[in-house]
Amino acid sequence: MPIDHEIDHEHRLVRAKGRGIFTDQDVFSYQRDVWSRPDVAGYDELIDMTEVERIELPSVDRVLDLAKVSAAMDRDTAPSKLAIVAATDLAFGLGRMYQTLRGLEHRSTKQVGVFRSLAEALAFLRGEP
Repeated sequence: MPIDHEIDHEHRLVRAKGRGIFTDQDVFSYQRDVWSRPDVAGYDELIDMTEVERIELPSVDRVLDLAKVSAAMDRDTAPSKLAIVAATDLAFGLGRMYQTLRGLEHRSTKQVGVFRSLAEALAFLRGEP
C-alpha cells in the first residue's frame, strides 16, 4: 500500500505519507484501518502527499464518498485537526474539495486544512497563525 503511517501517542498525532501511484482504494483502506482503532480517537492527522507521483481516481464522486465515510468515523471527542500537504495542483485541488465536502458533513468533528508545505501544515496543527 502506498500509504505509510505512524501513530505518535505522545503528541496524539497520526502521520501518513503517500507514495507513488495513489488510488482511492489506498485511501479508503487507510481510513478504515487506522481510524477504526479506538486508541486514536480524537488524534490530529497529518497526510503528506509530496511523494505521490500520480493520483488515480475513477470519479470525483469518490472524494464525496471519502468525506462521508471519514465524518462517520469521527468520535464525539474533542475536535481534532487534519492537515493535508499537497504540492501538486491536482492533489491540492482534491484536498480542497475534500475539505469543503467534509465541512458540510454534520457528523464531522475534524477541522481540515490543505497546505503546499509541511511547515504550514505543522503550524496549523499546532494552532499557530
